[in-house]
Amino acid sequence: MRIHACPNCKATAYFSNLRCICGNTLVYDPEQDGFFAGRKSCANRSRIGCNWVAEQGDTDLCRSCAMTEVVPDIEQGDNLALWSRAEASKRWVLATLGRWGWFTDADQGPNPRFHLLSEDTAKGRTNVIMGHQNGLVTINLAEADPIEEVRRREALSERLRTMTAHFRHEIAHFLYERLAVDHPDFASRFGRVFDDPQADYGAALKRHYANGAPADWNNRFITPYASAHAHEDWAETSAHVMHLTDMLDSAVEAGLTLPVLNNLKYDAYAESSAKALIETAGAYGLALNHVNRSIGQNDIYPFVHSRIVLEKMVSAHGWLCRAGGRA
Repeated sequence: MRIHACPNCKATAYFSNLRCICGNTLVYDPEQDGFFAGRKSCANRSRIGCNWVAEQGDTDLCRSCAMTEVVPDIEQGDNLALWSRAEASKRWVLATLGRWGWFTDADQGPNPRFHLLSEDTAKGRTNVIMGHQNGLVTINLAEADPIEEVRRREALSERLRTMTAHFRHEIAHFLYERLAVDHPDFASRFGRVFDDPQADYGAALKRHYANGAPADWNNRFITPYASAHAHEDWAETSAHVMHLTDMLDSAVEAGLTLPVLNNLKYDAYAESSAKALIETAGAYGLALNHVNRSIGQNDIYPFVHSRIVLEKMVSAHGWLCRAGGRA
């Protein structure tokens, strides 16, 4: 993620800032990736702290908020705060995907639709299952609560379970469908890397939850869940490519250099060599892991890439760079 500047005083302005230290109202334009003066704010600014510009046309909502079809009952419990945190993560993920060209004005394909649902409803507690189907992404807002996020991460033994990771994973499922339509050769090439996407998905998940991942999962998959089915392998692998690209981009933007990369003008989203990108990001991950350990925090990126996993990530990166049907 880039670090921006206030259009009024040029002071540093971060992606989620609503106001500059000079008092200027900050409005972010995802199409131009920056803050600009004189823009109409999203109608959700006062409710959930959305700092994006309202889209042109009939809507008063921004590009990100307009993709959300269903929101929780904000009169129930902490739903307003949970919705706000989830939308903040969604805006971050959409903005970074926009660096590759996804969901921009130039991208003529469909956008994902979102249902952001709470387990806390007027009728009592309800079960919400995250997932994607036919362009619709469902997100369980329970994990927008930092305490619940940690509890479920530990209970499920998932080392990187965050709201940002959920959006990246589910949007990756959506991008599979986009790529299958935009590129006639996608399905056949996908099968050679990630296995058969037509294998019975329900049976595969049932088997995974009953038996767990194979003992050698880390030789072939980025996470245990990726071993469940080819579609989950794609979603997990693609999400990790998004993580690593953004992590490297953010580190360079913050002025962090390592012997492997000392170019502060480096644009991770313009990198054409996936292998170089992943290996460089991995070096940054190891360095940041060491920094986190100095204050007793968990590793920022606690994953190892086997040769097979690296090949999958290279393939996923190649497809993620093909926004809007581009070659």
